[in-house]
Amino acid sequence: MYDADSHIMELPNFLIDYADADVRDQIRPVSYSASLVTDEEVDIIVAQGGKHSAEHVEAQIAFGDGLIAKSKEIQALGAFDRDDRTTALDILGFAKQLVFATHSVVTPFHPSANLDPRLRYGATRAHNRAMSDFCANDDRMMGVGVVPLDDADLAMEELLFALESGMEAIWVPHHPSGGRSPGHVDLSPFWETLAESGTPFVLHVGGAPLQLDPRWANTGRPPARDWMGGGENVRSKDMAVLHQGPETFLSMMVMDGVLEKFPKLRGASVELGAGWVPSMIERLDWVVKSWSKVDPYLAQLERRPSEMIGQQIAFTPYVFEDIGSLIDHSNEDLYLFSSDYPHVEGGRDPIGRFERSLGDRSEQSRDKFYAENFLRIFPEARIA
Repeated sequence: MYDADSHIMELPNFLIDYADADVRDQIRPVSYSASLVTDEEVDIIVAQGGKHSAEHVEAQIAFGDGLIAKSKEIQALGAFDRDDRTTALDILGFAKQLVFATHSVVTPFHPSANLDPRLRYGATRAHNRAMSDFCANDDRMMGVGVVPLDDADLAMEELLFALESGMEAIWVPHHPSGGRSPGHVDLSPFWETLAESGTPFVLHVGGAPLQLDPRWANTGRPPARDWMGGGENVRSKDMAVLHQGPETFLSMMVMDGVLEKFPKLRGASVELGAGWVPSMIERLDWVVKSWSKVDPYLAQLERRPSEMIGQQIAFTPYVFEDIGSLIDHSNEDLYLFSSDYPHVEGGRDPIGRFERSLGDRSEQSRDKFYAENFLRIFPEARIA
């Protein structure tokens, strides 16, 4: 099995310790204020030298096959210690695992156009150094770098740095960064570099603001709480439209001709659900077919959107989505298994839940979901 989503639970100095001197004092510590993790938990870990106690590690290891169900958030085995993460992977058994940040991308991906580019891209470089270090000692960990697209020249500079640092995927924000579409001509060198290097781009929850414009929540009644019991995270209305950002981004990548121009470019939409994928593909096919009569850019596309997406993009369903139904309504080449370890959103039994929704579908469908679709997007991950 190849795991398309896992995370580091960064300690406060995750970025600061890896930042260049000219921005180090301006970078804020990683904050857990809007999460399930308490300040007290973080303080105890920091006081222990950035490690769990030996007793805690032993207790986590003792979970055995129950690790994915019981080892969660910052208390999880390998949440922030790379050696412990190797032990966790030994237990979990995944052949490879994409590793994303959790809270340290706030500055790189901040949507404000007024953010100092030095700070935005300085935090980006610090993140990519830290991620490279975390994943350096275990080939099963595939570090995901981040690159904001606000400034095309700086994006290229940080992309090259991330690739030189060994990043195996590049997370980009799924909002119109720098006031431009991802298909803007200024970003063509960025996509070409990814394509020629064989490095996929990824979209992920957190790559754009999680919450709706507050006006949509203005009903004249008290606001609903989010799933953690507060108001800072994903609420029901946010969840209902969370797919709109990645759907828009990928639609522009198709309609602006990026996937057409760079057929070797690969990408994945991770932890953004997949229930919206069949309708997006169907919609793009008929939009391109109809509007190519009047849109000269669409008329240049030689492949249908469904072909481009089927060849170049994949998606991770949420654990509560019916992967079997999604396959039936699109095709079995589009979807990737993910654990979301050690986040609670990944559930206590992701494999079991996906297996139940796959039902009586073929072994081929299962092989594609758990491995082959991942290897289509990340061919370098194949184990000889």
